[in-house]
Amino acid sequence: MHHQGPYLVGEVMSRPAVAVLQKAGFREIVEAMTRWQVSAVPVLDRERTVVGVVSEADLLPKEEFRNSDPSWRERQARLDDLAKAGASTAEQIMTSPAVTVRARMNLAQAARIMAVNEVKRLPVVDADGRLEGVVSRRDLLKVFLRTDAELADEVREEIGSLLSPGLFPGELWVRVTQGVVTLSGRIRDTSLVPVVSRVVRAVEGVVDVEWALDARDARPQVRPLGADD
Repeated sequence: MHHQGPYLVGEVMSRPAVAVLQKAGFREIVEAMTRWQVSAVPVLDRERTVVGVVSEADLLPKEEFRNSDPSWRERQARLDDLAKAGASTAEQIMTSPAVTVRARMNLAQAARIMAVNEVKRLPVVDADGRLEGVVSRRDLLKVFLRTDAELADEVREEIGSLLSPGLFPGELWVRVTQGVVTLSGRIRDTSLVPVVSRVVRAVEGVVDVEWALDARDARPQVRPLGADD
């Protein structure tokens, strides 16, 4: 079945989300991360509003500086890390404000936010900043688990809605293998190939697009674009 519009964060996020309160102790934070196998946890106030995030990187300074005596220059360059090394609660350790996303945001936007901020997980919040879930890099990759049949149906629908009736009179064939879309057959106006390629690549879960024009003798035994069910 064709998915209406781009996939949204709310469709792939993990819920309920693992989180800790501001007063959570260092060991409690480590235990939560270890138990749930996550690399970061949102920090909440009493209203479940996200006020920060504690990541593995925020916790490591405690071990790094445990037996060291950093030089003055290193102290000046790493004041934040030194402060975290001496901290004992989530409120003292967390990175704040937290970088968050909304459930109605599409996956491409969330991926860009992750890349720009160099984070692996993002808290998902409502309009009041309260935690709804968490989306991770792995969650964003779930669209690549869509079946080949599902992708093929959506590719046919997207191409059909883009092009005028009669442009492809049953001569363009769609095959999907492991997420790679192969379009074979004939196309009257080859200048449309880049346009069609962009439309197909925009279907979430498509890995790549390949063309095999005029390969009619090797036509795959699949339903052509526009064929009746």
